[in-house]
This record gives sequence, structure tokens and C-alpha cells, in this order.
Amino acid sequence: MKEFWFYLKFIWIYAKDLKSNLIKYMCSHVVRIIISILVPVLSARVIIHLTSSAWQQLILMAICIYVLENVRNIMHRIGNYQAQLLYRENFITLQTALGREIMKIENECMDAHSSGVFVQRLSSDTSKLADVFFLLNRNIATIITDIGILIAIFFLNKLVFLFLVAILCILYVVDSTRVQKRNAKDKIFREKNERVSGFVSELVRGFRDIKMLNAEDSFIEELHSKVRDMNGARYDMGDVDRKYGFFRDCIYDLGDLLLILLLVFLITHQGLAVASALIIYNYSGRIGSIVNVFSMLLEGIKDFNLSASRVYAIIEGDGFPKEEFGTKHLEKVDGDFEFRDVTFHYGNDKKKVLDKINFKVNANETVAFVGKSGAGKTTIFSLLCKMYDVDSGTITIDGVDIRELDKDSIRGNITIISQNPYIFNMSIRDNFRLMKKDLLDDEMIDACKMASFHDFVMSLSDGYDTIVGESGVSLSGGQKQRLAIARAFIQKTEIILMDEATSALDNETQKNIQKAIENMKKEYTILIIAHRLSTVVNSDRILFIENGRVLAEGSHKELLKNCQEYRQLYETEMEK
Repeated sequence: MKEFWFYLKFIWIYAKDLKSNLIKYMCSHVVRIIISILVPVLSARVIIHLTSSAWQQLILMAICIYVLENVRNIMHRIGNYQAQLLYRENFITLQTALGREIMKIENECMDAHSSGVFVQRLSSDTSKLADVFFLLNRNIATIITDIGILIAIFFLNKLVFLFLVAILCILYVVDSTRVQKRNAKDKIFREKNERVSGFVSELVRGFRDIKMLNAEDSFIEELHSKVRDMNGARYDMGDVDRKYGFFRDCIYDLGDLLLILLLVFLITHQGLAVASALIIYNYSGRIGSIVNVFSMLLEGIKDFNLSASRVYAIIEGDGFPKEEFGTKHLEKVDGDFEFRDVTFHYGNDKKKVLDKINFKVNANETVAFVGKSGAGKTTIFSLLCKMYDVDSGTITIDGVDIRELDKDSIRGNITIISQNPYIFNMSIRDNFRLMKKDLLDDEMIDACKMASFHDFVMSLSDGYDTIVGESGVSLSGGQKQRLAIARAFIQKTEIILMDEATSALDNETQKNIQKAIENMKKEYTILIIAHRLSTVVNSDRILFIENGRVLAEGSHKELLKNCQEYRQLYETEMEK
């Protein structure tokens, strides 16, 4: 229970704004508990008055029960309404909070986990947490009600009371053992379920490549294997319920038989009134439900603890380290930055991607990075955006170490356009509005015209309201890049990073975008990664990167003259 109270306090942080709803819900339950205890007592009086032909008292009791039942129905309606509000608002708050924390996780940690880990915790586990207050009130209220009936039986006959308590203790041992074993199986099931979710996510995102590779059978076989493992774990969990449920039912049926024999003995040998025996037997079924409800509560608590531990691990735990930023804020940067002896490698890979690299870029300068694949060009962009932390060395923006800057100072002043930009499954208009909530249509159209994207959009039946599908599936590679370039023009940050951003464009479109970039020169710091050297020959400077270091730098003409490796790349391209 210590673990439960710890996680309950953790969840309360996200539910404390719903305190008034919780109070209303609990008050309605208190009234229902009182009525649920009174009604069996009054019902017992009905049986007594019925057997003794006391008709006036019988009618009075019936009217009292009718009124109380109607009050209970009203309280039940109020309680259900408040429960739904509690669940809905708590669920929204928890999912939003968890989503925000997921976005803070370090990229290396995200790279090491499948998407299923986060999908399941964001959807399934938060749902279980949002239901915790409803779970507690519902089950505790039922238990208190049934205990009230048990107390009433105590006053009718103490021997029957002791017998029922003994049966309850046996049933409790069986059910608590079941819950403990089931919880262990549930943990295994959730882990396997995460693997299935992650694999299905990859299957959906990559289904075109899978078809092109003619690898459907291999992927379906792998999916079958993972689903079989997951459902095997689900079966094991259900098997625990079936086995212990069988024992519980046998004990319950035996207890019912023994209770009848005990009541017969008490009537024939100790003078127990038949009416009292009827009352006891009538409500003995409710007594048995104490264990059922208690086991449901115990199972719910165990389930809650497991879900809470999985959500807590992301929000507060050490297993999912978060990005760390400084506190210094720059409202608007000038746009110059410097790499000083920067060394970096990815994860457990011992090979250095960057090895004490040094260079400086001035504000409003257009600088290109060229070199062979794997030289470290894209890594430079990732480090500049602080997507990863350097192993050693320093990166500065406007002379300030980026480790001292807050997130908005870095990412709020940098736009990156990648070779394969992610396009969200929403309308073209909404893809732009994600970048700027108060975006005007004129701004959006101007940006699209600069990116040579407007004419294509207007050719679509729904224009800017066209849904582009998951990852922009309805768009070609070039259309995705033009949309991404238009997004960058909308953001108008001081630093623009273009990582092979025009690789999928035809020559004419590329020329138009090159013209737009030329118009932006001297106003923005523009960094370009390109394999096609023809796209960077007009850059103010070109840095040739090899083995994680700057091998040479200068203008296009200077590098042709002074850098053999650059000249070879250029000549190879010209031959094509």
C-alpha cells in the first residue's frame, strides 16, 4: 500500500484542480452508502411485519424504502456525472502532461526505444490512472455497504456472523494470491504489447517500402510471431483468473451449503426465528461480494501501481533522461555561431563523428557544408539545434555557450529543413499553422509562392484544406520539400539550416528556390548541406568536411584551386 499512496499523491498533482468535482462525487457516495445500509435493515423489518401480519407497519416500511431508493437513484446519477467529469478531465491532463514530458526526452533515449513504449503509456496507462478516484470510491462504497449488512447479521446471530467471517477470510486468501500472480503476468503482457505496438507503427509507416522490397511475407511472419507472444502472455494472465476463480467458486458454493445446514441447526436447536434465518440467507450473498469487490479493488490498485510506475518512469524517473537547457534567454539572435574543439559520437558507437572540429559562421552569412556521406555534416546541424549534447568542446550562438541558453533561444531562432521532412497527417493549412498559430492567409500564400508550392496547392480540389495523409503520403518527395521550405519561410528565424533540402526537386523548381534563397541572403544566416555542388557554388563560404573535421574552407573558386578532394567531387558531378 505504501507504493499505492506514493503514486496516488503523484497523480493528485494532475487532479487537484478537480477537487470540487471529487468532493461532490464523494458526498453522493456517502449518501448512497448510508441508504444502502439502511435499506437492508428496513427490508428485514418488512419480512418481520409480513410474517406477523402487521400491515400498517409494512406499508410504512415500504414507503420509507421507496423514498430512500429514489434518493439513492438521484445520488447515483449525480455521482456518475461527476465521475465522468473526473475521468475525462484527469485523462486529458495526464495525457497532455505525459506528451509534454515525452517531447523533453533526450534524442539518444528516444532512439533506443520503440514507439510502442510511448504509445501504450500515453494511451492505455494514462486511462487507468485517470480512473483511480472512481475505482476507489466505487469499490470502497460497496465494501462499506456490505460490511454494514454484515454488522446487521452480527446482531441477528453471532455464530452465523463468525461463520461468514471465516468464509470471507478463506476467500480473501485465495483472491489476494490470484491478484498477486495476475499482476506479475500483466507486467509481462504489457511489455510484449509495447513491442507489438512499436512494430505495427513501423509496419504502417514503412508499408510502401515493404511492398517495393517484396518483403510482405517476412514482415507478416514477424508480426504473427510478436502477436502470438503477446496473446500468449494475455492467455497466461487469464489462466490465473480461471484457476483461482474455480477455487473461489468451489469455496463459495461449499460455504452456501454449510450456511443452510447451520441455519437449520440454529432454527431446530437454538430457537432462531425463521424470519431472521430468511433475512440472514437473503443477504448472505451480499456478504460474499465483499471479497469479490475487495479483490477487484486490490486488483485495481495493483493495476494502478503498474500503470503509474510506467508513467512515473517517463515523467520523473531516471530511465528516460530529459534534455537539459540553460536559463539565459535571447529574444532574437544575430545569427553568428562557432564550434570550438567539438567532439561527438552517437550512443554506444565508439567512433567519433566529429573530432575536435573548429569553424565560425558570421551573422547573415551563407555557408555550405560539403563532403562525403558520413563526414559529419548533418551531425553539425543536430548539435547546433541541441538535439544532442557534445562530448567535449563548445558551441556558441552570438558568443553564448548553447548550454547556457534556454530552449526558445536556440530552437526558436533556428529553422531546419531536412532531406526527408516529416509532414503531419492534417491539412496543408494546418501544417503551416503548427509553426505559427496566428498565421494569416496572405503570409501563408506568400511563403508558398517563394517555395514554388502555391500553384501546386491551388491545383488540388480542396486547395490549402487538402489532407496530405500520414507523413505526407499523398505528396511526392519534391512536394514535401517545398512544403517544408515554405514552413521555414513562415517561421522567419534568424538561422536557417538546409540539409539536402532541394535534393528531390527538379532543376527548374530548384532554380526558383535558389532565387528565393538568394533574396534572403544578407538578412539571415543560412547554412546549406548539399551533395549537388551546383546548389552551393554561390555561397559566401564552403566548408569541406572530412572525418569529422574541416579539411578546407573558402569560396567555390578558392576550393577548386586549393582543395583536391573538393575539386574531385566537383569534377565527378560535372561528368554526370
